[in-house]
Amino acid sequence: MSVDDAEGTTQVLQLDLSRTSRALLVDDDELVLERLATLVRAAGFEVETAGDGITALQTLQSRFAPVVIADRRMPVMDGLALCRAIRQRQWPGYVYILLLTAQDAEEDILAGLDAGADDYLGKRASSAQLLARLRSAQRILSLEHSLKQALAQKRHLSLTDPLTGAANRRHFLKRLSGELRQAQRTDGQLRLLCLDIDHFKQINDRFGHAGGDAVLQEFVRRVNSHLNTTDWCARIGGEEFVVVLQGAPAGRAVEVAEAIRMAIATAPVQTSAGTISCSVSIGISGSSAAVQRPVTTETLLQEGDQALYASKARGRNRVTRFEEI
Repeated sequence: MSVDDAEGTTQVLQLDLSRTSRALLVDDDELVLERLATLVRAAGFEVETAGDGITALQTLQSRFAPVVIADRRMPVMDGLALCRAIRQRQWPGYVYILLLTAQDAEEDILAGLDAGADDYLGKRASSAQLLARLRSAQRILSLEHSLKQALAQKRHLSLTDPLTGAANRRHFLKRLSGELRQAQRTDGQLRLLCLDIDHFKQINDRFGHAGGDAVLQEFVRRVNSHLNTTDWCARIGGEEFVVVLQGAPAGRAVEVAEAIRMAIATAPVQTSAGTISCSVSIGISGSSAAVQRPVTTETLLQEGDQALYASKARGRNRVTRFEEI
């Protein structure tokens, strides 16, 4: 990771302690459990309790808690076994484990940490110490959550066109390849629309790049308004876009393409640079069980481009299927 990447990541690491305010308390002594629950609730936590390790695991699965405070010595499954079991499973987020026990010799502490505990506190410690450890757990969990969010955002940005919010070319090629393989395995259908905004250079020349950018943004918004939840749009060049239609027969592909064409052609785009009228030429290619020739991402793009060029040659602002040329 570069210095710039690191700075971009740390800027969004804002603590949200409310996300870590649920704690699961595990102890086979009901009196201890009750006193501990009162203390932890007073610290602002929502509390779940369990009398043994097995019940604790079941509780975590049904009502996830990012903080677990467990006794080490319990019947059936002790605290060390509980730590190992938690670490071996997948959870919605990180589980911060604090072992709270009377066994606080050095070898006991080391055994607890080796089993997967994050912290180890003797039961003879004061309530103030326990609350301080809980605040530390909250900070660590909040930072972990914020880091995940930051990395997810960076991954999203690496796959997204920053101007329009559509998928970028890199994402398009990777995702299309996977969806095409899936369609071929299941004898499904996949259609590709290749779209090019007509005379876009003239728009930039007349209205400037600000006007052109506004057209691109509105173009993607209108395209997306005609897609269902499994369809998606990508920007693969300056004014070049593609739309992937999963499970779409040829008829639906034409309907979607015509709806998009009409949406662009019939309503000018209002921008700060002025009112801009534009149109789009569209080519359609596809894969289905009825297609006898080998179909790859490359052939889909080539055939879609050929159909797109046919639309342009026929006067622009029209839709052409590859089978028609």
